[in-house]
Amino acid sequence: MRAQPKASHFIDGEYVEDDAGTLIESIYPATGEVIARLHAATPAIVDKAVASARRAQKQWAAMSPTARGRVLKRAADIMRDRNRALSELETLDTGKPIQETIVADPTSGADSFEFFGGIVATALNGSQIPLGGDWAYTKRVPLGVVAGIGAWNYPQQIACWKAAPALAAGNAMVFKPSETTPLGALKIAEILIEAGLPKGVFNVIQGDRDTGPLLVGHPDVAKVSLTGSVPTGRKVAGAAASQLKHVTMELGGKSPLIVFEDADIDGAISGAMLGNFYSTGQVCSNGTRVFVHRSRKETFLARLKDRTEAIVVGDPQDERTQMGPLVSFAQREKVLGYIDKGKAEGATLVTGGGIPNTVSGEGFYVQPTVFADVTDEMTIAREEIFGPVMCVLDFDTEEEAIARANATEFGLSAGVFTADISRAHRVVDQLEAGTLWINTYNLCPVEMPFGGSKQSGFGRENSAAALEHYTELKTVYVGMGKCEAPY
Repeated sequence: MRAQPKASHFIDGEYVEDDAGTLIESIYPATGEVIARLHAATPAIVDKAVASARRAQKQWAAMSPTARGRVLKRAADIMRDRNRALSELETLDTGKPIQETIVADPTSGADSFEFFGGIVATALNGSQIPLGGDWAYTKRVPLGVVAGIGAWNYPQQIACWKAAPALAAGNAMVFKPSETTPLGALKIAEILIEAGLPKGVFNVIQGDRDTGPLLVGHPDVAKVSLTGSVPTGRKVAGAAASQLKHVTMELGGKSPLIVFEDADIDGAISGAMLGNFYSTGQVCSNGTRVFVHRSRKETFLARLKDRTEAIVVGDPQDERTQMGPLVSFAQREKVLGYIDKGKAEGATLVTGGGIPNTVSGEGFYVQPTVFADVTDEMTIAREEIFGPVMCVLDFDTEEEAIARANATEFGLSAGVFTADISRAHRVVDQLEAGTLWINTYNLCPVEMPFGGSKQSGFGRENSAAALEHYTELKTVYVGMGKCEAPY
């Protein structure tokens, strides 16, 4: 099984190799097999990519918004035409089941290109300000070269979520995917060139923890947009702040999902499963602290156990498979370590908790796992696990649930399940999170802003609001009369 690209990097419209860079082996998570070998960007490659972006950005920004939008919409059409092939590549890259990638990964990337391609002609308008005889006006202008740094859980989607608003606004981008999932972004770069994007406007470089600082610290990079962990976000934001660069940080979470006594219990279980087991639990917005009203706890757990044990875990390329492996051996070991901590600290293991016996070989599988009787001070209730591990906690009152839900450094997402719509709005108004759901979970259409608060980051992705983070406001005062000085 091979997925070897033509070369490691895509710069100025073509593939580029520099085998002096550190070797990166791309591993298929379902088998542990090496499917591609690439090289991390050397300082020379980083300079080459940024120089290409800086040169191309002027030409791209000079095009009309309508012309830029036309290119992005063509890219969306190409992605949809090739959805099957792109989804199969995403499955190889991440280990996610093909039944998931074919509906959630390239398609959401295509949605992003289509959305921003469609709104850019009208969304970048400024304002006119009357000042008596004089007047002023504002306009939104691109920042220049943007560095995009992606995570390994949604590599194609993240590349598009960052590229679409950045490019629509007239910027150029140098994108570095995670070294764990290096393949999909290269195909996105190919498609953008095919769609008519000028060479150099979107470049992809591979890299590891040594490459990111080269890109973030480059003097010609005006903005950094990162999707990653909180510790990584702190380092990147600090480095960018030292040079006063613009930043967007989409970081981790330990999000609460509150199930009140009047909730549709089966719908709430569906929301909790989507918020813990989709993508094998490797979703930053997951509602991994599930607060269930004490009166519904036993019913909730009994039905949840049955449904969790019915999840089909297996070969990601089999369309019947509902859950695949974790992305890497290291991630599997991390998740298994958290499961051991949950047991040791007294949580009740309802189901799962180990490696499934339904799969064979060297894949990085973990059973979908549910803990009950979890308390707020337990490690599994405080730290982001990033795997298929659900923590169920009891509560008695609305006020208690809100206070405990907010007792975390994170603030990415939250959810509420209740039949009382007044309570639903009252509770979400008090939850400290950037993205919230009522009677559903983890739906992120491109029309809706997505992002966090507190230690989960700042800035927004998707929706027209994202364009504000890839532009800056220029103000022009127009004097209509003679300019005179008092001296």
